[in-house]
Amino acid sequence: MIPFSVLDLAPVPDGKTVRDALRNSIDLAQHAEGWGFHRYWLAEHHNMPGIASAATSVAIGAVAGATKTIRVGAGGIMLPNHAPLIIAEQFGTLEALYPGRIDLGLGRAPGTDQRTAHAMRRDLETSSERFPQDVLELQALLGPVQPGQVIRAFPGADANVPLWLLGSSLFGAQLAAVLGLPYAFASHFAPDALEQAIDVYRARFQPSEQLDRPYVMLAFNVLAADTDEEGRRLFTSQQQAFLNLRRGMPGKLPAPVDRIEDVASEAELRMIANALSCSAAGSPATVRAGLAAFIAKHQPDELMITGMIHDHAARLHSFELAMQARNALASADSVAATA
Repeated sequence: MIPFSVLDLAPVPDGKTVRDALRNSIDLAQHAEGWGFHRYWLAEHHNMPGIASAATSVAIGAVAGATKTIRVGAGGIMLPNHAPLIIAEQFGTLEALYPGRIDLGLGRAPGTDQRTAHAMRRDLETSSERFPQDVLELQALLGPVQPGQVIRAFPGADANVPLWLLGSSLFGAQLAAVLGLPYAFASHFAPDALEQAIDVYRARFQPSEQLDRPYVMLAFNVLAADTDEEGRRLFTSQQQAFLNLRRGMPGKLPAPVDRIEDVASEAELRMIANALSCSAAGSPATVRAGLAAFIAKHQPDELMITGMIHDHAARLHSFELAMQARNALASADSVAATA
C-alpha cells in the first residue's frame, strides 16, 4: 500500500486564534507521526484570516521541532513571491536543524489575491514567467558549490533539500517531467486536469540526479467520523470555507451546519461538488471505499490527506480513521496477494 501523508493548511476556526491554529497543527503532526503518516506539509497562503501558515518556513520549523521522525515540508512555497536565495537560506537552515527530514514543494501561483500578490512582489507577472528559471536557480543554490560560484546560500549550499513541483494544470506536470522532479497535484480543490496532468508527467518524465522514475503524489480530502451523517456534517465547514473564498469573502473556518443546501445556491452547490470531488466524507467504511476507488483509478505513488475540520478533536479523529483505512486496505492487498 502506498504511503499516506498530511497536508495542513493550519485552519483558524471561528472563535479561535492563529495561536490556537498553530498549536493544533503541532498537535496533529505529533499524532500523525505516531499513526504512521509519511510526511507533513504546510502551505503558503496570504491575506486569508482562516489560514495560519503564511510564514510557511517558520511553521515548518515549529512542526519539525516538535516531532522526531516524520518528514516535514512545504506544500508549498509559492516561489514567485520570493527570491530563490532567500528560500535556499531558509530551507538550508531547516535542513541543518532537522537533517534528512525536510521537503520543499514549489508552486507557481501566488497563494492569494492579485492585490496582495503585488504587495509581496510588484513585478508579479515577470516573477511568474521566471518560475522555471527560479526553480533551477534554487536547485543550484541548494546543491554543491561550483568553482567560481559567486552567489552562495549559507546555510543552504550542499543541503540538497528534495524539491517537488506542485500544480493543478499541465504546466507544472510538464516542468516536473523535464526537470525529473516528483510531482504533487492539487486534486483536493482543483481536479479538472488531474488525469491529463498525470499522463503528461509520466509520459514525458526524464530521470535526474534526484529521481530515476516518475513519482506522483495526489491530494485527497478525508472527512471521517463514526457515522456517515457526522462525516458529511464535518465536511460542511470546508465546503463553506471554499464557498466564502469564491464569493470573495475569505474568513475563519466556519462551524459545520446540518445542511450545506441551506447556505448555498444550486449553482454554488454544483461548483463545490466539482471542486471538492476528490473527497470522502463519512463513516470508516465510506472513507475506505472512497480511498480505494481513488487509488485504483489514478494509481498515485503517494496520497496526501487533507481535511478542514472545525473541531480539533474531530480533526484528529478523522486523520486517525484515514490511517486506519489505509492499514485496512494494505491488509486486504496482502491477503489478495497471497490468495
